[in-house]
Amino acid sequence: MTNTSAKLALGTWAWGDTPDGQVFGNHLTTADLRPVVQTAMAAGFTLWDTAYAYGAGASEDKLGELLQDYPRDDYQLSTKFTPQMAAGDSDHEVADMLAGSLQRLHTDYIDIYWIHNPADVEKWTPQLIPLVQSGKIKRIGVSNHNLEQIKRADEILGEAGLHISAVQNHFSLLYRSSEKAGIIDYCKQHGLTFFGYMVLEQGLLTGRYNVDNPLPAGSMRANIYNAVLPQVAALTAGLTAIGEKQGASAAEVATAYALAKGVTPIVGVTKAKYMASETKALSLKLSATDISRLEELAAAANVNTKGSWEAPMA
Repeated sequence: MTNTSAKLALGTWAWGDTPDGQVFGNHLTTADLRPVVQTAMAAGFTLWDTAYAYGAGASEDKLGELLQDYPRDDYQLSTKFTPQMAAGDSDHEVADMLAGSLQRLHTDYIDIYWIHNPADVEKWTPQLIPLVQSGKIKRIGVSNHNLEQIKRADEILGEAGLHISAVQNHFSLLYRSSEKAGIIDYCKQHGLTFFGYMVLEQGLLTGRYNVDNPLPAGSMRANIYNAVLPQVAALTAGLTAIGEKQGASAAEVATAYALAKGVTPIVGVTKAKYMASETKALSLKLSATDISRLEELAAAANVNTKGSWEAPMA
């Protein structure tokens, strides 16, 4: 089995969608998702990213059930502490949320555990220290943190001889704030892995959606993205045109763009048939001309895809 986990992670945000498809417009069962896990694991994609926040544990439940078919050493788990979902009545909120995640994921340790957002760096970061020391967490990550907050979290951990090993922020052709704020360069300089989520903007950059074929009605992503489909038409056409030269899709080119920027993409997976695209994206080589062209088209689209939960990076 070829191990491709170091270059790309699989996201399970959509796995926690409600039965009415509130966020993504679909509701997936473990039966729906079993072929996804089987195909991914066979292809060497073994790093799975989830969070308690994805459906209040629903995503973790499904992932944990499906991965029981495999030895624990064959895959890596990435999940998160979300401050806004803490109960608020304990001195060990991070440990308490982690305990629930461990139970749902059927494991006694998490490979990368994240503080999901910087609601209170001073309060939450120190609570990670005993969890690393006990072996329940192997690596520490911070998500949606700006550069100052990343550095401060690392200082706090450094007092115990620990360090952040990964950063996870929104990154795509349409949203490059972490690059512009110097966060990606900082990660490269300090040996941190920069994971980018929403590299395909929840499907907007796959080329599958347009004015005549919009995103699923009634979903949160449709409410956000359908209005800007005309603005991104030239960009998706550009992604498609570049892909055609290498027998690749628009989605594969958008993922390859993130890779070319030194980003480890977290790509949401809901169907087994799309796993081949992740393998293809890893093999694509974009020229400097390709990258410049895509960035020009993205800038011309003039679309701000910053999430409502995100603070500006700079």
